[in-house]
Amino acid sequence: MKFTINKTDILDVLSNIQGLTGHKSSLAITETVLIQTTDSGIKIAATDLETGFVGLYPAKVASQGTIAINARKLYEIVKEFPSNEININEIENHWVEISNNKVNYHIVGMNPDDFPEIPTIEDISFLKIKSAAFKKMIDKTIIISVATDDRRVHINGIYFEKIKINNQNTIRMVSTDGSRLSLVDYIPESAAGKFDIPLEAGIIIPKKGLTEVNRFLDQKGDVQTGNKDNHFIVKKDTETIIIRLLEGEFPKYSEIIDKGDASIITINRKMFLNMLKRMSILYSDNYKGVVFNFHKDKLIITATNPDLGESKEDMDIDYKGNKIETAFNPKFFIDTLNIIDDDDIVLNIIDEQKPCFIEGKEDKQFLSVIMPMRI
Repeated sequence: MKFTINKTDILDVLSNIQGLTGHKSSLAITETVLIQTTDSGIKIAATDLETGFVGLYPAKVASQGTIAINARKLYEIVKEFPSNEININEIENHWVEISNNKVNYHIVGMNPDDFPEIPTIEDISFLKIKSAAFKKMIDKTIIISVATDDRRVHINGIYFEKIKINNQNTIRMVSTDGSRLSLVDYIPESAAGKFDIPLEAGIIIPKKGLTEVNRFLDQKGDVQTGNKDNHFIVKKDTETIIIRLLEGEFPKYSEIIDKGDASIITINRKMFLNMLKRMSILYSDNYKGVVFNFHKDKLIITATNPDLGESKEDMDIDYKGNKIETAFNPKFFIDTLNIIDDDDIVLNIIDEQKPCFIEGKEDKQFLSVIMPMRI
């Protein structure tokens, strides 16, 4: 094979796929990127066996063929290449020449026949979602990070379902690790087109796969989403990501998000965030909790770490309920406050045993639920 590619056409995609190809694996071929010529350019594919990526890009093709080359090294070469035009030529025994009139690389490739097959999913009913909105949904649920050593499906996955809220079709994503829960809703602007998720059921998408999707999402435009044959598919104009779904049941979360008769406290987001940052300075793996004391019109937070010391800070709040003393992990609050856009946030607190609910004052499509710790 032989083709000429423009550096600007492939640099971003080679950067984005590093999350798929960058992990050491017993199957070395997954560290490569598969490049195949087409009638109008090239097709680039990458996979970590759970998530697959395929994209089409323009190129001047001199002869047809397929190569598999180390994705990291190809990215580094293209990134530092001194000219926009890059000539790529397969020589023999899977060796690949990357050159222009001044620079010449000879890189050992692998047999493209060994590259894992990426499923081709056809006849899918897609739902159009604003790319920026989908990116925010992922950001607000992926904050509960992947616990790769935990095999519980709800720890490693994000629940994705279609529900009705006030008679409106709504897409909901939920993540949890048992200590906290993040929930975000999205109402599609158009109900045109069917979506292949029943109203009464949902799917569990691996967090790692959605992390890779997030790399490809732009702040403008739309993406198509759908699921079929145990796969979740995200499609842009010339790029497709296919994620193998997790099998199992997601916890019934409806009771967890019931606020009941919670006291409602409105707080300036930035002021509260800075307070929690100060109170988390004494945080350590052995002493993760800080104590929240809700008094009439005042919140007092104290942190104690026998290895380091103690700290205390108070804030005036509009609270008229009973005195509540409870402990929380401040890092969970900081994570949540960092992804809320509103200037003011709303805390819903019930008692010492119940979780704390956090949401924006204006934006009610995101909800964070944080469980208390033992004092």
